[in-house]
Amino acid sequence: GKAVVLIILGRLFRLSWPAAIEIGFLLGPVGEFAFVSIGMAAAGGLIEPRVSSFAVAITAVTMALTPLLGALGRRLSAKLADGRIVDPELTVQPPGDRTQAIVVGYGRVGKVVCSLLTTHGVDYIAVDHDPIAVARDRRDGHKVFFGDATEPGFLEACGLMQTTGVIITIQSRTAIDAVVERSRAVRPDVLIVSRARDADHARHLYAIGATDAVPETIEASLQLSEAALVGLGVAVGHAIASVHEKRDEFRRTLQQAAHTADQEKSHPSSIAGRPSRRR
Repeated sequence: GKAVVLIILGRLFRLSWPAAIEIGFLLGPVGEFAFVSIGMAAAGGLIEPRVSSFAVAITAVTMALTPLLGALGRRLSAKLADGRIVDPELTVQPPGDRTQAIVVGYGRVGKVVCSLLTTHGVDYIAVDHDPIAVARDRRDGHKVFFGDATEPGFLEACGLMQTTGVIITIQSRTAIDAVVERSRAVRPDVLIVSRARDADHARHLYAIGATDAVPETIEASLQLSEAALVGLGVAVGHAIASVHEKRDEFRRTLQQAAHTADQEKSHPSSIAGRPSRRR
């Protein structure tokens, strides 16, 4: 009953049927707060001990079944999702001409990237995995297509074999890694510029084949430093040059760390034979 109520609420809040069903099954089991409320009700004489014991048992059973119910919800939602019909205008069509860039992700970062590409006359194709956002953006006049870049074959449909570069602006670390690995495996020579969650993630992206990785934390600190330097009276040209030098320094450090880690994986015996400096 609780699952049904949650599914109905999900639909009222404009969630898709697959999402509403999965949420209903995940949140349908009784929560741990029931132990407290049932115990207080029993202590206050509001319910009989027999009813209290039964309710506690039901709570424990449903909580134990949460993983199974979640899996069932995912299976049901997946069946419904497979049956959804996506507007053909949202899907990618193989480009007839060579596309200079494939932009993966059309959120706030992706829109800025695409805007600058347009300003400089760079031909691109933008893709995003959110059909609702893609439909809304297309209504607003944006040229973006629907699809999941982590799915095998999708990047090829976007023109990966002909493109000059792949620009990744999505947030999910797992998805970023998958797109980088897939792109590099299919096109060893393609330019891959990717967003990175942090410095550690950037090092990992360099190790798996990214041409350039831009860590969010480092880039934010560089932008903050540039604004501070200019505000404090440093000449704009000097401030920008200093920030560029620092950015290049970070890039070299991350690339070197990735290269070193790759060498250690390739020659573990030589690394293992070195004496430890730890005390």
